[in-house]
Amino acid sequence: MQKQEPSRSYVPSAIDMPFDLLTRDQRRLLRTALAGRLLAVCYGAGVDSTALLVALKLADLRPDIITFADLLSEKPETMAHLDRMQSILAQWGWPGITICRKRTLPGTGYDDLYGNCIANETLPSLAFGMRSCSIKWKQKAQDQAIKGCKSAPNASAPHPIWMEAQRRGERIVKLIGYDCSAADIRRSKKLLTADADFDFLYPLQMLGWTRQNCIDIITAVLGADYVPIKSACFFCPASKAWELFWLAAHHPELLERALFLERNALTGRHSRFDEIQFGSTWEELVRNADRFPSTNTTVGLGRSFSWNQWARVNGVVDEKFRVRRGDADRARFLARAAELRQSGNANRSAGDRAGNRQNRVSSPEHLHHSPVDQAHH
Repeated sequence: MQKQEPSRSYVPSAIDMPFDLLTRDQRRLLRTALAGRLLAVCYGAGVDSTALLVALKLADLRPDIITFADLLSEKPETMAHLDRMQSILAQWGWPGITICRKRTLPGTGYDDLYGNCIANETLPSLAFGMRSCSIKWKQKAQDQAIKGCKSAPNASAPHPIWMEAQRRGERIVKLIGYDCSAADIRRSKKLLTADADFDFLYPLQMLGWTRQNCIDIITAVLGADYVPIKSACFFCPASKAWELFWLAAHHPELLERALFLERNALTGRHSRFDEIQFGSTWEELVRNADRFPSTNTTVGLGRSFSWNQWARVNGVVDEKFRVRRGDADRARFLARAAELRQSGNANRSAGDRAGNRQNRVSSPEHLHHSPVDQAHH
């Protein structure tokens, strides 16, 4: 992984932090809800969770633990941002980010979600409208970092925050970076306000911050080059068409791995693809057709569309499904990414930031058919 150059942005110290970026009412709101509580930040290394850290700093609230679930499938830019934020937290005198990783038994044959999908010849559960991959590989790993785990191979001692919570007889508050976008409000409303071990709060929603507010606050406090790209696995089924073009331009090897995962699943022993229903095999349709017939059956990583078919139709790959790597190809991919990108996502590598809303693409450009349920990663 290529390391990013250290940022030359000015990072405010605790003394000159611009606290007036929060209104008096906003600061009071956060402190009333959180001051004196045991705080655990679920950090995703994206825009919202980075803005969440900044908001806590502006409110003079220090978390007891900050966890990040590493699926070994993030883009290099996300991991570089994680390293840079570790430095920021050290300057603030805050605890560093605890990297959480699910460990598998030695005989399992894989140690990450990608390997899990390859071994089982299946797609991530989100491609079928479920979220078990997030629970298994993210939530449980972060819970174990706090509560500890008695069984191998994830055996670990409880974090001091858990021991302190037991001593006080208090509950830990998990802070989650959901903003005031329609999608995040919809997601947060589906979640419980508490479970057996934790309370859950959404400080960005308490502040009324949209995604654009989050981008602006990161820029004001840390600098524009600390606004991260979207944090997600490189084979995430929630990826939008512009993100696929971006991935082809910046990390063609990762896109090729994603295409292999999809082919492995849709032609494997657990494939739900019915050749009789579609009139051809999945491989034949990917190579020869411009689209799949309308169906509620998952036909690829895009759920209602195949990434392999998208890549062929849009000239992203050659006849052997290798991503084109010429300078002209890369320039075309970047141009298409910029053209398709809508407001709501930050992309430091592309040198711009956008606004608040972004709709998920349910089919590749020019290919239109009935979308299926669109759960978010």
